[in-house]
Amino acid sequence: MTGRPASAPDAMAPDAMAVDPAGPPTIQLVGMHEHTMRVGRSRLVIIGMLFAACFALIAGRLVELSVLGGDRGARLDRIATSGAAPSERADIVDRHGRLLATNLQTASLYANARLVREPADVVDRLMHVLPGLNRAELLARLTSRNGFVWLKRNLSPREQYDVNGLGIPGLGFQREQRRVYPHGRLVSHVLGYTDIDNNGIAGIENYFDAELKRRAASGEPIVLSLDLRVQHALRDELRRAMRTFSAGGAAGVVMDVDTGELLAMVSLPDFDSNHAGSVAGGARFNRVSLGVYELGSVFKIFTTAMALDTGTVDFRSGYDATKPIRVSRFVINDDHPKARWLSVPEIFMFSSNIGAVKMALDVGTDTLRAFMDRLGMFRQPDIELPEIGTPLGPEPWREVSTMTVAFGHGLAVSPLQLTAGVGAMVNGGLYRRPTLVRQDTPPAATRVVSARTSERMRRLMRLAVTAGTGRQADVPYSLVGGKTGTAEKAKGRRYDRRALLSSFVAAFPMHAPRYVVYVLLDEPRGTAKTHGFASAGWTAAPTVSHVIARIGSILKLPPVDPARPDIREAMKVAIPGREAKYASF
Repeated sequence: MTGRPASAPDAMAPDAMAVDPAGPPTIQLVGMHEHTMRVGRSRLVIIGMLFAACFALIAGRLVELSVLGGDRGARLDRIATSGAAPSERADIVDRHGRLLATNLQTASLYANARLVREPADVVDRLMHVLPGLNRAELLARLTSRNGFVWLKRNLSPREQYDVNGLGIPGLGFQREQRRVYPHGRLVSHVLGYTDIDNNGIAGIENYFDAELKRRAASGEPIVLSLDLRVQHALRDELRRAMRTFSAGGAAGVVMDVDTGELLAMVSLPDFDSNHAGSVAGGARFNRVSLGVYELGSVFKIFTTAMALDTGTVDFRSGYDATKPIRVSRFVINDDHPKARWLSVPEIFMFSSNIGAVKMALDVGTDTLRAFMDRLGMFRQPDIELPEIGTPLGPEPWREVSTMTVAFGHGLAVSPLQLTAGVGAMVNGGLYRRPTLVRQDTPPAATRVVSARTSERMRRLMRLAVTAGTGRQADVPYSLVGGKTGTAEKAKGRRYDRRALLSSFVAAFPMHAPRYVVYVLLDEPRGTAKTHGFASAGWTAAPTVSHVIARIGSILKLPPVDPARPDIREAMKVAIPGREAKYASF
């Protein structure tokens, strides 16, 4: 019987064993078995990928539901209930990019009341981790059978963690944007605040509400003109003055006279923009832009400038201030009467009401009204705030109105209007609209007085600080000029001599003014140091001095030596008959 050798493979067999003569035999799969194994491996890979995708989808959904509150039906219910989803807003920064307002991502707790079982028990458990909730209100919401009810907005991370740990069916978290103000009270009246749905309610937040929402996608902030450092210095000194003089309130502004930019705006009392909803209405009142007041003798800046600009007077002109002026049953006199003839520079430096009245009467009512109108004293200032006060003027306007407006009574304007007007008096005669937004290009301006008149007003304002009622406003090497203003507040149909508005407006450096600083104190009280006086020269003037001393270096203004020949010449004022006495000024 013959056959093939045992080592020869059968070509017809489905499986074969190949023998390597150099080593042990290896098994190779060929034919149908090899194809089957390849298909099986491919199917296992596909099934594994499908399982992985399913697990990823389920995990993502669980994260969304438990952490982000992503129930789509609840979102739709919420939108239907409140009218809009919570909006994002762009940041607000100061002129140097320092953050003033931004968004913080938070979680808010809601419930589908239809899915909540045993509402009373749920209320007890929620009150344990969220003790600030109102029990009756919470129970009413959970028993309402509504598909969507808010339980608490803007939870802290710890509160969210504690509620999530309760594992109560029917509760969920909605991701929201909460507006945050890192500096709290510091810029509250400028920034304003938003409501719980991130809609602007006051201040810049309200004025630029639509723009802030539009910019949210691009991340482009709104850049304000404020300098946070200057804002802090002004607020700090106003708070100090309020405590020192027991004042009921205060207001202050720092403005760049070349651009109209406000570097600081402070109104006291103020509030924390992060908790504006719990603040009493009085603290929300912006005394700088919304309050209108009869500001007193600071208005003599305008009266004097008008008389000089129209050619009615010059520095050698003057008026008899020997006797008070009687108008019907009223008497206009000087607080510190000189009882003699006064030149125009002396009327200004000694703040003579009698001299200012006679000057205004010589100019005339029509000219005075037209001049005040050019300065914007009869209309609301155009600034990026919704809180704007409307000036109050005499109606009808009689001759006595011209007389009282000449020394700052009878016409009520805001500190913002006063500051902008004084800026035009010292910057060369150009009125620029005050603004809270940083200006990258020179803004438009309107000429209100000649450059010559502006130059003479700078001399007079410097004189008032070196030799007049504003001595306590002076700051070494800052060349400060300014004017006091002490006004009696109207109460009923009379003025109360004990209720004063004391203010001081200053510009510096006076040979080339760059900034105006205005400070107002509401009903200050005299102290032992002021010998009981509460007038502007004793209260507001030193406050302005402290502000300028602090911000001069911040604004990088070089020191000015008042003894320099060119500075002395630029500030020189010739006073008839008294040239020698005032030569050093």
